[in-house]
Amino acid sequence: MSAQHGFRPPQQARSRASLQKVLDSAEHILSTEGIDEFTVAAVAEHAGVSVGVIYRRFTGKEQLLRAVKDQLLEQLEAGVAVALRAASPGLRDVIGAFTHAMAHAFSSHTKAFPELLSGQPAEGAERGLQALATVQQALTDAAGPAVDAAAMRFVARSIIGSCVHRAASCRSWPDGLSWSDWAEATTELAMSYLDSPERTK
Repeated sequence: MSAQHGFRPPQQARSRASLQKVLDSAEHILSTEGIDEFTVAAVAEHAGVSVGVIYRRFTGKEQLLRAVKDQLLEQLEAGVAVALRAASPGLRDVIGAFTHAMAHAFSSHTKAFPELLSGQPAEGAERGLQALATVQQALTDAAGPAVDAAAMRFVARSIIGSCVHRAASCRSWPDGLSWSDWAEATTELAMSYLDSPERTK
């Protein structure tokens, strides 16, 4: 992550821990306060470090933002991969594991992920699209060759799109569901599509 975004990775354990503390605080600010409140000063205050500590590692707000976005997207990719590996055999369980993993990631970062996946400069948008392609492919692979790959890509995109939309709008347009309930209902919706006689004939 650090090489990709142009800052030198720390070599000492204490420095690595300090960097992770900054990134975790940046993630917290982005996820709870949103992009408008994301400043180097806010991150420094939450991390309990001086602004200078952050500027010794990052050139400014944009580089720090890219680093924390990359961390969040890596967490999304890893969380989906772990959930799919742990899923019981059977298509419904695989889709359920995927949907619940997406719900878990987005429920903790309702203000961050929509920002990560839309309206970004070219570099940020490319990384977000890469993450979406990765989790889409993970679901298609987990479903196995017996399931039509095009149908699984449609299911993955529908789940992802619904998740992004819900995270972006749930505060101003609540649907009365918990994230777990949403995941269950969305899984059933996906299974209804895959089992549709019109699609399978």
